[in-house]
Amino acid sequence: MASLKFCANISWLFTELPEFGERMRAAVCAGFQAVEAAWLYESDLRELSRVREQTGLTVALINTPPGDVKNGELGLGAVPGREQEFRQGLTQAVHYAKALDCKRIHVMAGRVPAGQRRSEVGLEMETTFVQNLRYAADVLSKEGIMGLIEPINTRITDPQYFLDSPHQAAAILKKVDRPNIKLQMDLFHWQIMDGNLTKNIQKYLPLIGHVQVAQVPDRHEPDSPGELNYSYIFNLLERLGYQGYVGCEYKPSGSTEEGLGWVKKYWKGQN
Repeated sequence: MASLKFCANISWLFTELPEFGERMRAAVCAGFQAVEAAWLYESDLRELSRVREQTGLTVALINTPPGDVKNGELGLGAVPGREQEFRQGLTQAVHYAKALDCKRIHVMAGRVPAGQRRSEVGLEMETTFVQNLRYAADVLSKEGIMGLIEPINTRITDPQYFLDSPHQAAAILKKVDRPNIKLQMDLFHWQIMDGNLTKNIQKYLPLIGHVQVAQVPDRHEPDSPGELNYSYIFNLLERLGYQGYVGCEYKPSGSTEEGLGWVKKYWKGQN
């Protein structure tokens, strides 16, 4: 069985350091060979590229821009009437991804607009999302980049997020029907929305292009107290032959370094 490849999400880890470039270096020192991040767009791209080249790090994943955060936006992929801004954001994400040799972009769906009900706008939002994802697929395929969509739970994290379950995401991917648009499985969100992780992982593995981990319910380290048995889950992913990255997207319960015992134990077990 092939061992899993872990990447540090530097939007969540090593936040003791203010700059993303510093966090990248800290990730290398901690033993990671890859990192991911939500939004790097406030950072100096030349500096990030320089750090990547100096350290040899792989940048595994970035997100499309969130939109107008002050007005409560978290992505524009499924938001009707914002198609032009979505395309501009995708162009910016591709620019950063190419400069960092990043091969995966999470195409964020976005939230149900304020004052509107999911039941009222769901079909329109799905149609918008499918059209935008087909557009993204064509753009990304020219650059050899995979697009990803991620269900985010609406029970704890984000009540207004449009895409909230693996089943909804799989149905949308079937309509998009593009080989370079895949499913991003954040086990924290999947457990909260649906549970049944073994069967869902087995069922949707052919669609999965990226995995993220955190304990439930407090979103701390995988080995912290909680609902999920990550030793079992990691073994399951190994047995099923998962080849992609596993992103460490969690809130350290103390310092980042103090909480890395679980991944260092995994690495040691692989040697």
